[in-house]
Amino acid sequence: MTLSGVYVPLITPFDDAGAVALDALRTLANDVLDAGAAGIVALGTTAEPASLTVAEQRAALDTIAQVCRDRSAPLVVGASSADAVAALAGRPEVVAALSLVPPFLRPGEAGVIAHFTALTAASPVPLVVYHVPYRTGQELSAGSIRRLAELPGVAGIKYATGGIDATAVRLLADPPAGLAVLGGDDAFISPLLALGAHGGILASAHVDTAAFVDLAAAWRAGDTTTARTLGGRLATLSGALFAAPNPTVIKAVLHAHGRIPTPSVRLPLLPADPELVRTALQLASSPHPRSGAS
Repeated sequence: MTLSGVYVPLITPFDDAGAVALDALRTLANDVLDAGAAGIVALGTTAEPASLTVAEQRAALDTIAQVCRDRSAPLVVGASSADAVAALAGRPEVVAALSLVPPFLRPGEAGVIAHFTALTAASPVPLVVYHVPYRTGQELSAGSIRRLAELPGVAGIKYATGGIDATAVRLLADPPAGLAVLGGDDAFISPLLALGAHGGILASAHVDTAAFVDLAAAWRAGDTTTARTLGGRLATLSGALFAAPNPTVIKAVLHAHGRIPTPSVRLPLLPADPELVRTALQLASSPHPRSGAS
Protein backbone atom coordinates (compact mmCIF):
# COMPACT_ATOMS: atom_id res chain seq x y z
CA MET A 1 0.00 0.00 0.00
CA THR A 2 1.04 3.61 -0.55
CA LEU A 3 1.35 5.55 2.69
CA SER A 4 -0.56 8.82 2.55
CA GLY A 5 -2.54 11.13 4.79
CA VAL A 6 -2.00 11.98 8.45
CA TYR A 7 -0.40 9.41 10.75
CA VAL A 8 -0.37 10.16 14.48
CA PRO A 9 2.72 8.98 16.42
CA LEU A 10 1.07 8.16 19.73
CA ILE A 11 2.45 9.28 23.06
CA THR A 12 2.75 6.83 25.94
CA PRO A 13 0.42 7.96 28.75
CA PHE A 14 1.34 7.18 32.35
CA ASP A 15 -0.98 6.78 35.34
CA ASP A 16 -0.63 8.21 38.84
CA ALA A 17 1.63 5.33 39.85
CA GLY A 18 3.91 5.91 36.86
CA ALA A 19 2.80 2.81 34.94
CA VAL A 20 1.77 2.84 31.28
CA ALA A 21 -1.93 3.71 31.12
CA LEU A 22 -3.03 1.20 28.51
CA ASP A 23 -6.74 2.10 28.65
CA ALA A 24 -5.92 5.74 27.91
CA LEU A 25 -3.60 4.65 25.12
CA ARG A 26 -6.39 2.54 23.61
CA THR A 27 -8.77 5.50 23.78
CA LEU A 28 -6.25 7.84 22.14
CA ALA A 29 -5.75 5.37 19.29
CA ASN A 30 -9.49 5.12 18.69
CA ASP A 31 -9.93 8.89 19.00
CA VAL A 32 -7.42 9.81 16.31
CA LEU A 33 -8.85 7.20 13.94
CA ASP A 34 -12.37 8.47 14.64
CA ALA A 35 -11.17 11.96 13.70
CA GLY A 36 -9.91 10.79 10.32
CA ALA A 37 -6.25 9.86 10.80
CA ALA A 38 -5.05 7.55 8.04
CA GLY A 39 -3.11 5.43 10.51
CA ILE A 40 -1.05 5.29 13.69
CA VAL A 41 2.64 5.15 14.55
CA ALA A 42 3.52 3.11 17.64
CA LEU A 43 6.80 3.38 19.56
CA GLY A 44 8.00 6.38 17.59
CA THR A 45 10.22 8.90 19.35
CA THR A 46 7.09 10.72 20.61
CA ALA A 47 6.30 7.58 22.64
CA GLU A 48 9.49 7.92 24.75
CA PRO A 49 10.48 4.35 23.82
CA ALA A 50 13.97 4.58 25.33
CA SER A 51 12.41 5.15 28.76
CA LEU A 52 10.09 2.12 28.48
CA THR A 53 11.01 -1.38 29.55
CA VAL A 54 10.84 -4.16 26.98
CA ALA A 55 7.64 -5.39 28.63
CA GLU A 56 6.11 -1.90 28.50
CA GLN A 57 7.03 -1.52 24.84
CA ARG A 58 5.40 -4.86 24.06
CA ALA A 59 2.24 -4.00 26.02
CA ALA A 60 1.90 -0.62 24.32
CA LEU A 61 2.42 -2.14 20.89
CA ASP A 62 -0.05 -4.95 21.59
CA THR A 63 -2.67 -2.40 22.70
CA ILE A 64 -2.29 -0.19 19.63
CA ALA A 65 -2.06 -3.18 17.30
CA GLN A 66 -5.37 -4.52 18.62
CA VAL A 67 -7.08 -1.20 17.86
CA CYS A 68 -5.62 -1.13 14.36
CA ARG A 69 -6.62 -4.73 13.80
CA ASP A 70 -10.19 -4.06 14.96
CA ARG A 71 -10.41 -0.90 12.84
CA SER A 72 -8.55 -2.27 9.77
CA ALA A 73 -6.21 0.71 10.17
CA PRO A 74 -2.55 0.69 9.07
CA LEU A 75 0.08 0.65 11.79
CA VAL A 76 3.67 1.85 11.47
CA VAL A 77 6.09 0.86 14.23
CA GLY A 78 9.29 2.57 15.28
CA ALA A 79 12.06 0.01 14.72
CA SER A 80 15.61 0.88 13.69
CA SER A 81 17.68 -2.26 14.19
CA ALA A 82 17.69 -5.67 12.51
CA ASP A 83 16.37 -7.32 15.67
CA ALA A 84 13.62 -4.72 16.09
CA VAL A 85 12.31 -5.00 12.54
CA ALA A 86 12.53 -8.81 12.60
CA ALA A 87 10.30 -8.79 15.71
CA LEU A 88 7.47 -7.29 13.63
CA ALA A 89 6.91 -10.59 11.80
CA GLY A 90 3.49 -12.09 12.45
CA ARG A 91 1.76 -8.75 13.01
CA PRO A 92 -0.49 -8.34 9.93
CA GLU A 93 -1.67 -4.86 10.93
CA VAL A 94 1.91 -3.52 10.71
CA VAL A 95 2.41 -2.05 7.23
CA ALA A 96 5.86 -0.50 7.77
CA ALA A 97 8.67 0.17 10.21
CA LEU A 98 9.79 3.74 10.88
CA SER A 99 13.58 3.45 10.91
CA LEU A 100 15.89 6.26 11.94
CA VAL A 101 18.92 7.23 9.89
CA PRO A 102 21.80 6.03 12.13
CA PRO A 103 22.36 8.83 14.66
CA PHE A 104 25.57 10.28 16.10
CA LEU A 105 27.99 8.21 13.97
CA ARG A 106 27.53 10.34 10.84
CA PRO A 107 28.50 7.40 8.61
CA GLY A 108 28.20 9.38 5.39
CA GLU A 109 25.56 8.97 2.71
CA ALA A 110 27.11 5.77 1.36
CA GLY A 111 27.05 4.33 4.87
CA VAL A 112 23.37 5.25 5.29
CA ILE A 113 22.51 3.52 2.01
CA ALA A 114 24.49 0.41 3.04
CA HIS A 115 22.74 0.42 6.43
CA PHE A 116 19.27 0.51 4.91
CA THR A 117 20.21 -2.10 2.33
CA ALA A 118 21.02 -4.47 5.20
CA LEU A 119 17.97 -3.41 7.22
CA THR A 120 15.55 -4.07 4.35
CA ALA A 121 17.01 -7.56 4.01
CA ALA A 122 16.22 -8.24 7.69
CA SER A 123 12.75 -6.67 7.75
CA PRO A 124 9.47 -8.52 7.11
CA VAL A 125 7.77 -5.19 6.37
CA PRO A 126 8.69 -2.16 4.25
CA LEU A 127 10.68 0.66 5.82
CA VAL A 128 9.98 4.36 6.17
CA VAL A 129 13.34 6.11 6.45
CA TYR A 130 13.26 8.69 9.27
CA HIS A 131 15.46 11.56 8.09
CA VAL A 132 15.95 14.15 10.82
CA PRO A 133 19.47 15.55 10.35
CA TYR A 134 19.35 18.13 13.14
CA ARG A 135 19.07 15.17 15.54
CA THR A 136 21.13 12.50 13.76
CA GLY A 137 23.90 14.76 12.44
CA GLN A 138 23.67 13.12 9.02
CA GLU A 139 22.55 15.03 5.93
CA LEU A 140 21.11 13.29 2.86
CA SER A 141 21.12 14.72 -0.64
CA ALA A 142 18.23 14.33 -3.05
CA GLY A 143 20.40 11.87 -4.97
CA SER A 144 20.93 9.69 -1.91
CA ILE A 145 17.24 9.73 -1.10
CA ARG A 146 16.56 8.58 -4.65
CA ARG A 147 19.03 5.73 -4.15
CA LEU A 148 17.24 4.75 -0.95
CA ALA A 149 13.93 4.84 -2.84
CA GLU A 150 15.34 2.29 -5.29
CA LEU A 151 15.77 -0.26 -2.52
CA PRO A 152 12.89 -2.75 -2.85
CA GLY A 153 12.10 -2.63 0.86
CA VAL A 154 11.86 1.18 1.25
CA ALA A 155 8.31 2.50 1.04
CA GLY A 156 8.70 6.07 2.27
CA ILE A 157 10.63 8.76 4.04
CA LYS A 158 9.70 10.83 7.05
CA TYR A 159 11.23 14.11 5.98
CA ALA A 160 12.09 16.31 8.96
CA THR A 161 14.94 18.67 8.11
CA GLY A 162 13.73 21.63 10.15
CA GLY A 163 12.11 23.56 7.30
CA ILE A 164 11.55 23.60 3.56
CA ASP A 165 14.96 23.19 1.96
CA ALA A 166 16.29 22.87 -1.57
CA THR A 167 16.48 19.09 -1.25
CA ALA A 168 12.76 18.87 -0.53
CA VAL A 169 11.98 21.09 -3.51
CA ARG A 170 14.14 19.00 -5.84
CA LEU A 171 12.82 15.72 -4.49
CA LEU A 172 9.14 16.64 -4.79
CA ALA A 173 9.56 18.28 -8.19
CA ASP A 174 10.27 14.80 -9.53
CA PRO A 175 9.28 12.35 -6.79
CA PRO A 176 10.66 8.81 -6.98
CA ALA A 177 8.03 6.30 -8.03
CA GLY A 178 6.66 4.34 -5.08
CA LEU A 179 8.25 6.53 -2.40
CA ALA A 180 5.83 8.16 0.04
CA VAL A 181 7.19 11.49 1.24
CA LEU A 182 5.74 12.20 4.68
CA GLY A 183 6.39 15.46 6.50
CA GLY A 184 7.80 15.17 9.98
CA ASP A 185 8.20 18.82 11.02
CA ASP A 186 4.69 19.72 12.14
CA ALA A 187 5.06 23.49 11.74
CA PHE A 188 6.12 23.07 8.09
CA ILE A 189 3.65 20.41 7.02
CA SER A 190 1.45 22.78 5.03
CA PRO A 191 4.15 24.04 2.62
CA LEU A 192 5.52 20.50 2.26
CA LEU A 193 2.04 19.27 1.31
CA ALA A 194 1.80 22.17 -1.13
CA LEU A 195 4.97 20.90 -2.81
CA GLY A 196 3.41 17.47 -3.20
CA ALA A 197 4.17 15.48 -0.05
CA HIS A 198 1.88 12.51 0.44
CA GLY A 199 1.05 13.26 4.08
CA GLY A 200 2.71 13.56 7.44
CA ILE A 201 3.64 11.82 10.68
CA LEU A 202 2.55 14.57 13.04
CA ALA A 203 2.63 14.54 16.85
CA SER A 204 0.63 17.81 16.92
CA ALA A 205 -2.27 15.89 15.40
CA HIS A 206 -2.97 14.40 18.84
CA VAL A 207 -4.55 17.72 19.70
CA ASP A 208 -6.57 18.64 16.62
CA THR A 209 -6.53 15.54 14.44
CA ALA A 210 -9.47 16.52 12.26
CA ALA A 211 -7.92 19.88 11.36
CA PHE A 212 -4.67 18.26 10.20
CA VAL A 213 -6.69 15.72 8.21
CA ASP A 214 -8.65 18.60 6.63
CA LEU A 215 -5.38 20.38 5.80
CA ALA A 216 -4.03 17.37 3.92
CA ALA A 217 -7.35 16.94 2.12
CA ALA A 218 -7.46 20.61 1.12
CA TRP A 219 -4.01 20.53 -0.49
CA ARG A 220 -4.87 17.24 -2.20
CA ALA A 221 -8.05 18.78 -3.62
CA GLY A 222 -6.31 21.98 -4.71
CA ASP A 223 -8.34 24.11 -2.28
CA THR A 224 -5.54 26.56 -1.65
CA THR A 225 -7.67 29.10 0.19
CA THR A 226 -8.69 26.62 2.87
CA ALA A 227 -5.24 25.06 2.98
CA ARG A 228 -3.40 28.34 3.50
CA THR A 229 -5.73 29.54 6.23
CA LEU A 230 -5.74 26.21 8.03
CA GLY A 231 -2.02 25.74 7.52
CA GLY A 232 -1.24 29.05 9.18
CA ARG A 233 -3.35 28.25 12.23
CA LEU A 234 -1.91 24.77 12.62
CA ALA A 235 1.67 26.00 12.21
CA THR A 236 1.10 28.35 15.15
CA LEU A 237 -0.42 25.52 17.19
CA SER A 238 2.47 23.21 16.33
CA GLY A 239 4.97 25.86 17.35
CA ALA A 240 3.33 26.08 20.76
CA LEU A 241 3.16 22.30 21.16
CA PHE A 242 6.88 22.00 20.37
CA ALA A 243 8.00 24.97 22.48
CA ALA A 244 9.51 22.45 24.92
CA PRO A 245 10.95 19.01 24.22
CA ASN A 246 8.37 16.72 22.64
CA PRO A 247 6.00 15.35 23.95
CA THR A 248 5.96 17.37 27.18
CA VAL A 249 3.56 20.11 26.04
CA ILE A 250 1.37 17.71 24.07
CA LYS A 251 0.97 15.51 27.14
CA ALA A 252 0.10 18.50 29.30
CA VAL A 253 -2.57 19.61 26.84
CA LEU A 254 -4.03 16.11 26.56
CA HIS A 255 -4.16 15.90 30.35
CA ALA A 256 -5.83 19.31 30.63
CA HIS A 257 -8.43 18.08 28.13
CA GLY A 258 -9.08 15.00 30.28
CA ARG A 259 -7.74 12.55 27.72
CA ILE A 260 -4.85 11.03 29.70
CA PRO A 261 -4.53 10.48 33.47
CA THR A 262 -1.38 12.56 34.01
CA PRO A 263 0.94 14.81 32.00
CA SER A 264 3.92 12.77 33.25
CA VAL A 265 7.04 12.14 31.20
CA ARG A 266 10.08 10.09 32.14
CA LEU A 267 13.66 11.24 32.49
CA PRO A 268 15.59 12.70 30.82
CA LEU A 269 12.47 14.72 29.93
CA LEU A 270 11.06 17.17 32.48
CA PRO A 271 7.49 18.52 32.64
CA ALA A 272 6.79 21.50 30.41
CA ASP A 273 6.82 24.99 31.85
CA PRO A 274 3.22 25.89 32.87
CA GLU A 275 3.34 29.13 30.87
CA LEU A 276 4.14 27.20 27.69
CA VAL A 277 1.24 24.87 28.44
CA ARG A 278 -1.14 27.80 28.95
CA THR A 279 -0.14 29.24 25.58
CA ALA A 280 -0.72 25.90 23.85
CA LEU A 281 -4.10 25.48 25.54
CA GLN A 282 -5.20 28.89 24.28
CA LEU A 283 -4.46 27.75 20.72
CA ALA A 284 -5.77 24.21 20.99
CA SER A 285 -9.28 23.23 20.03
CA SER A 286 -11.77 21.95 22.58
CA PRO A 287 -11.34 18.39 23.85
CA HIS A 288 -12.40 15.46 21.70
CA PRO A 289 -15.99 14.46 22.61
CA ARG A 290 -14.84 10.91 23.37
CA SER A 291 -12.18 12.10 25.79
CA GLY A 292 -11.44 9.86 28.73
CA ALA A 293 -8.44 9.00 30.80
CA SER A 294 -9.41 5.86 32.64
